[in-house]
Amino acid sequence: MGELSSKTPDQTLDVLGRVCPYPLVLSKKALEKLSSGQILKILCDAPASAEDSLPKFAEKQGYKFEAVKLEGQDSWEIFIQKS
Repeated sequence: MGELSSKTPDQTLDVLGRVCPYPLVLSKKALEKLSSGQILKILCDAPASAEDSLPKFAEKQGYKFEAVKLEGQDSWEIFIQKS
């Protein structure tokens, strides 16, 4: 477990079954409502979002980012901590 995934998230967003750009758009909206330091956990099964658009967005915003690929599944648990 990483630094973010070992903490309890402040909010969980389920975007399973959604394809780009929805995971990114919904994640941005959820993060807008969080306070600095809070963690958003995103359940995602879209590889383009989990491996490309969400990490790039987090990096651009200066947010901490961690993605955990679920073993034996084509989905991820993504953790973003708002700065």
